[in-house]
Amino acid sequence: MLPTEPIGSVPRPAVLIAGTQAFAAGRLSRQELDALYDSALQDTITRFESTGSPVVTDGEQCKESFATYPIHGLANLAPDGIPITFADGHVRNLPRLTSAPFHYRTPADVHLERAQRYTHLPLKQAVASASALSLLYPAAGIQGYSRDQYLDDLVTEQEGEIRRCLQKGAHVVQVDFTEARLSLKLDPTRRLLRSFVDLNNLLLERFSPEERKRIGVHTCPGADRNSAHSRDADYAELLPSLFELQATHFYIQLASERDRRRILAMIRQHSKDHQRIFVGVIDPLDPRVESPQEVKQRILEAAEYISPARLGTTDDCGFAPFSDDTSRSRDTVFKKIKARVAGTAAASQALGLA
Repeated sequence: MLPTEPIGSVPRPAVLIAGTQAFAAGRLSRQELDALYDSALQDTITRFESTGSPVVTDGEQCKESFATYPIHGLANLAPDGIPITFADGHVRNLPRLTSAPFHYRTPADVHLERAQRYTHLPLKQAVASASALSLLYPAAGIQGYSRDQYLDDLVTEQEGEIRRCLQKGAHVVQVDFTEARLSLKLDPTRRLLRSFVDLNNLLLERFSPEERKRIGVHTCPGADRNSAHSRDADYAELLPSLFELQATHFYIQLASERDRRRILAMIRQHSKDHQRIFVGVIDPLDPRVESPQEVKQRILEAAEYISPARLGTTDDCGFAPFSDDTSRSRDTVFKKIKARVAGTAAASQALGLA
């Protein structure tokens, strides 16, 4: 069967969202919040397993967001960092680093260990990219702490995080590079994108070729509250640089693209033989649940451009990258995941793989 994997996040239960708000307001103890986290985590993994998914995630139930989870709660952050504006007008702000030193508070391997208590299936672990967190450093600088020092500390923290995830048995570590396409809107010259790729490679090159076989990169135009932040940025400007990243697996948003064949042709042109391409066959922003037959047809279309030996399937994006996003229900999400698994099985059979 073609490999199929989720991206990561799943909407949190309403009781957990209410609990995190109560904890922030001082109305809930840490012990009570941890109990809510564990309940949501266990339910998420149980429901993942019921879809038949061969690879599961923790649904990012214990993360504030896909990008800020390692630094949430640090004292040397201010909330007024770089804004990310979505197509519907709502804004998410990254935090701003206010002083040295920089370090992680809760790295991803902590979440991996927590999830491993509830499943024996392969667990995928998503991590924030170095390029996303590089945006925390203020343009005005920090006295006595240069940007170069900050980036060195950041890459060191991320290397340790990924290495521990691999050592603790993560099926694969996925670097979320959702700011790649956004960078094309912020800087059409592509210099910002080039700097992002260089920084992420500075991290990836610290791992051996064997280790990089379990490291992947995800790209999408964002997904939050039924809106994206950079869908109007042309993939043609991104893909040549994307495949320069020193990773093995690439998870590429595709289901929501208007002209998938055009994108597939570019993937075929720019990707390298050792790189496996997981094409998005489920659109998280579409409230409709795709049918397995629809998923199958999307996969067979992709197989016209990418050898089945290098092909996999995934969702376009996480279903709730920010913890307070309730625009999709958990029931709908797991129906979509089940459709992806069934459609992948059907396509595998049609391709003579199963």
